[in-house]
Amino acid sequence: MTQTVEIPGYVAGTWTIDPAHSEVGFVVRHLLISKVRGRFTAFEGRIVTGADPLESSVTARVDLASVDTGNPQRDDHLRSADFLEIDRYPTLTYHADALRREGEEFVLDGELTLKGVTRPVPLRVEINGFGPDPYLPDPRAGARVGFSARGEIDRTDFGVSFNSPIPGGEGLALGEKVQIFLEIQAALVV
Repeated sequence: MTQTVEIPGYVAGTWTIDPAHSEVGFVVRHLLISKVRGRFTAFEGRIVTGADPLESSVTARVDLASVDTGNPQRDDHLRSADFLEIDRYPTLTYHADALRREGEEFVLDGELTLKGVTRPVPLRVEINGFGPDPYLPDPRAGARVGFSARGEIDRTDFGVSFNSPIPGGEGLALGEKVQIFLEIQAALVV
């Protein structure tokens, strides 16, 4: 039996991600004692909300050269062949064709491509709401939608395996798990 999903204010349509009001961030463990946060400042994407919300899709592209951890030296190292190898693989892409309900949460089952490797990466999605852009006179022309999403990858699955031992043999400097955090606002394309 198919269950109808109802979302207050829901609008079906095609939306473009607004980078000025969105964030693509990540967190990785450092030296086993803390976490380092970073983000990408250049990205684009399209969201299609279907007549049935569960038939929605997402396509996104991230410019890996835009990595920003607040430390230029670390950012340059992340761009190098040790990590993202942006000269050879300048972008990360994500594509998903459907949303599913898991308990009270929504899950976007998509595929992430990084360094020429594609793997399934589910994202847990919170639908923050649909509404008009108060700065535009036509509410449909200025419709906005907001989402929060989170996920996790093992960076070694994508060939990002650089690491170094902590002096004294107590472990490795970097965690293999990378948490992904997204805050997305998108505008309806009319």
